[in-house]
Amino acid sequence: MKLKCPHCHLQRDPQNAVRTIRKLGRYYRKSDGQHLTRFWCVRCAKSFSAATMSRAKGQKKRHLNKLIRDLLTGEMSQREIARVLKINRKTVVRKFRFAAATAKTDLRNWNEKFRPSTEVEFDDLETFEHTKCKPLSVTLMVEYSTRRILGFEVAQMPAKGRIANYARKKYGPRADHRPRARAKLFREVQEFVHPNAVIRSDSNPAYPKDVQKFFPHARHETILGGRGAVVGQGELKKLKWDPIFSLNHTCAMLRANINRLIRKTWCTTKKPGELAGHIALYVLEHNRRLSATE
Repeated sequence: MKLKCPHCHLQRDPQNAVRTIRKLGRYYRKSDGQHLTRFWCVRCAKSFSAATMSRAKGQKKRHLNKLIRDLLTGEMSQREIARVLKINRKTVVRKFRFAAATAKTDLRNWNEKFRPSTEVEFDDLETFEHTKCKPLSVTLMVEYSTRRILGFEVAQMPAKGRIANYARKKYGPRADHRPRARAKLFREVQEFVHPNAVIRSDSNPAYPKDVQKFFPHARHETILGGRGAVVGQGELKKLKWDPIFSLNHTCAMLRANINRLIRKTWCTTKKPGELAGHIALYVLEHNRRLSATE
């Protein structure tokens, strides 16, 4: 790969570097202990290095970026990470938001490397923001054979069950954004799913219409939901053979590795956007780990 000036885009000619881009010494980057070469552009008279256009430019603890990302996707909370690494909680929050900013784009770029899936499964995972009176839905689509996650969307939903009346009384009516989020997810993953694919889901009556709209030539199979294997673990079914095991197993892994999704936890989501960023981080790592074991 040929060197190019990030300011005026002049390309370096190795045979005539003196008149294009010449070396201008080296410097030591304390944040990660690397020695970087600095260059000087003849055309625009500006200097630059490999770190000039980096997203991590100016960070004093860039060596913690990957470590914090791994801990966040390994069941640890932000407060616990700060305690273990002996850093300020604000640093952990900044590192989390820095990694989450491009996680979903990176996930899309990752999935573009693979052929369209011929067999997929999708369903909703339920959690909440701040209180169970404000539930959230995470719509997830997974490839059947590899458990690779193709995409997800987070949406608010109204409270249901025994606390529905109490939730409406305390917080007022809560709009249901699940149909809009499901349509957005299907639109985003269309290119990752083969037109004649087999698509499985549970027997939610709202699913067939959306599948027919975005995947008109696909075969949609609905599965009657079963009882949970253990109390509080609704994703793992008490069946000899679960037809949508790949999806349910993946949802169970999300709950096991993302602290705020654990059934009984001190950590709760305060903002749906932060939950989406956290899930995006895990989904990207999940797909990478699966690829590494193949």
